[in-house]
Amino acid sequence: MRKKIKLSALLVLLFLASSCNDFVDINNDPNNPTKPTLSLLLPATQMSLVSYFNTVNGGGSAVMQHFASGALNRWNQTGTSFSTAWSGFYTATIPDIETVIREGTTQEAWGYVAIAKLEKAYLYSIMVDLWGDVPYSQAVGENPNPGLDKGAEIYTSLFSLIDEALADMDKSFTIAAGSDIFYQGSKANWQRMANSLKLKMYNQIRLTDPVKAEAGIKALISTGVLLVSDNAQDFSFQYGTNVTPNARHPWYVSWYGSGRGGYVSMPLVNNLKDNDDPRLRYYIFRQNANVGLANSMNGEGYYGREPGDGAASPADANTRALIGIYPAGGLYDNGTIKTLTAANIYLNNTGAVSTSTSNSFKIPLSTSGDGTGAGILPLITNSMVKFIRAEAALTMGTGEDAAQLLADAVTAHLNSVSTLAGKNKGTTMPAATITGFVNRIKTQFAAASDAGKMELVMTQKWISLFGNGVESYNDYRRTGLPRLGDLVSPLDVYPLRFYYSETELTSNESLIPDRERIQRAQQTTPVFWDK
Repeated sequence: MRKKIKLSALLVLLFLASSCNDFVDINNDPNNPTKPTLSLLLPATQMSLVSYFNTVNGGGSAVMQHFASGALNRWNQTGTSFSTAWSGFYTATIPDIETVIREGTTQEAWGYVAIAKLEKAYLYSIMVDLWGDVPYSQAVGENPNPGLDKGAEIYTSLFSLIDEALADMDKSFTIAAGSDIFYQGSKANWQRMANSLKLKMYNQIRLTDPVKAEAGIKALISTGVLLVSDNAQDFSFQYGTNVTPNARHPWYVSWYGSGRGGYVSMPLVNNLKDNDDPRLRYYIFRQNANVGLANSMNGEGYYGREPGDGAASPADANTRALIGIYPAGGLYDNGTIKTLTAANIYLNNTGAVSTSTSNSFKIPLSTSGDGTGAGILPLITNSMVKFIRAEAALTMGTGEDAAQLLADAVTAHLNSVSTLAGKNKGTTMPAATITGFVNRIKTQFAAASDAGKMELVMTQKWISLFGNGVESYNDYRRTGLPRLGDLVSPLDVYPLRFYYSETELTSNESLIPDRERIQRAQQTTPVFWDK
């Protein structure tokens, strides 16, 4: 019987083979093409990059006291803290990017290749910044146990990769606008992003390789290459308003949902309020104008927490202060701030209402008056580039005017906040407020010592990086600024790197024998550029 079945099967195969011209080739399914469609795969890499970046961004925001909740707010992390991001980068984002590079090279679609290389350079630079040594040379391929490449060596490779991308762009650059979520196929903007990424990375290594850092930054400035120099050129991700599928900013979804996302940081609130900073109304939305810390009813609405406070949460879902209209597309706070006086010029009660807000707010969110969720994720912006150049002018003698660069950086950020507010039903910032506030900072800078100038630059950058805790975390480890508040109840020492995914350490045979030492070293060992 078994022989008859084999013979019958063979006859069937012979029949099919002889009749192949009469049938559709089943190896060429038109609904599942074997050749990747670059115009579909490229935006998938961009969505994936942003999605997993947000996981590490929350950790950076917590450790840098932009938030006052989460384990990293108490300097505590585990092998599962960033496992989602780690796994996502290595199983989704990076393989797809490599596919675009490989297939795009075969097709000579150099625009797609260039963008994918820049995404790869950006992503790996962030991974080195956060984790130190990571799989790179063996990250994609047949090796199931890739080793960890040294962060310094990866950075060197990435500088070359950026140059490759710039050269690819000069071969040809044809991108469908709809397949490029970041820049809609603008070659000039991708060139600006590439050079600005190099600027950021050179500044990052200035303590450990000052000669290379100084030469690199001076070359970028003196040769007049394209840099991000206008808010319209920002390398940022713009979220939408759709609920199904959910296209809204993840902070909006979290903080305006029933779980409330966490607690706002009192050091951030106090800095903005004490310095007459108009961004307070845009960063923080108060649900109740009378609530204070610990859910008391004798405050002015800024119910957040001090850093490192691990106390259990009371029933405070309707009284906590929330992330505002910037960067999450939430609510603008136009309520009266009772303790403001005539000395407050730029953060004032002009036009404020007597209740905490004139916006309607309830759970579930109504369809009007409760923000849109169309926030932004700022990755490399005009403001950041100006701050980097100001830092370089102070520390590397680049010859640029640090005072003017600081003023331009703050101006750019205030305009970005105002623009986002205007798009999300909020009150835009008056031009006179922006000019006056920036002039005050210029006056403070002129009167400061050298150390004071650096502190002012980095503190203003910390404020402007609300929305990108990763870059603020990088800055703090490199400069020790701004001065962060003491923790109420720390659970560990300040983390100098993020923990690896426990799955990686327990499945990668090259790491298993020494996994406990490797993991603990993440908390206490600086990345290569942190001196």
